[in-house]
Amino acid sequence: MASVADEFEVRPLDVTDGTSVTRFFEDMARDHDVRILVNNAGIYLDAPASEGDLSAWERMVDVNLTGPLRCAREAARHMRKTGAGKIINVGSMYSAFGHPRSAGYTATKAGLVGLTRSLAAELGGHGIQANAVLPGWFPTDSNGDLPRKPRGKEIRRRTPAGRWGRGSDLAGITVFLASRASDFVTGTTVPVDGGYMICDLALDESPH
Repeated sequence: MASVADEFEVRPLDVTDGTSVTRFFEDMARDHDVRILVNNAGIYLDAPASEGDLSAWERMVDVNLTGPLRCAREAARHMRKTGAGKIINVGSMYSAFGHPRSAGYTATKAGLVGLTRSLAAELGGHGIQANAVLPGWFPTDSNGDLPRKPRGKEIRRRTPAGRWGRGSDLAGITVFLASRASDFVTGTTVPVDGGYMICDLALDESPH
């Protein structure tokens, strides 16, 4: 029986380097059909809209928004040849919210939703679907020890599911969007947030 190590191959990629992105997909296409792209590269940096220089903003735009465009463009070039493909962009619940400390993160994640819709409109006639997944609160390197802090407890209390997300919570929707079952689903965004975006459990009293 094949092990996980036998079934997967890891190749590094810098999504901010257009030449490297082109070479990466050309190399992949020599060995495999390019059918599925999950644009999951992303960074968070503090970058308030009203102060500071633009270096953090520019870095997030390059990684979070231009990087996915580079990858989608190259992947779509190969997907068109077979008339089928799935592009799955990983946004954030901050695709819909304003972040008080990082206008760059909010702008790039909101822009990723717009990019998803444009890709869906442009590529649908080639048999390619583009959709976006919007994760809520998950333990990640950028969140550090936040789940164990009072703010982490507040997040759990405000989430209808009553907990932070787990990696497995993202698996099902990603598999669906990557499969033939989603051939008539394109240009949509799917929150995976335990209900955080649709409910304000911070309010203990009835609205006035």
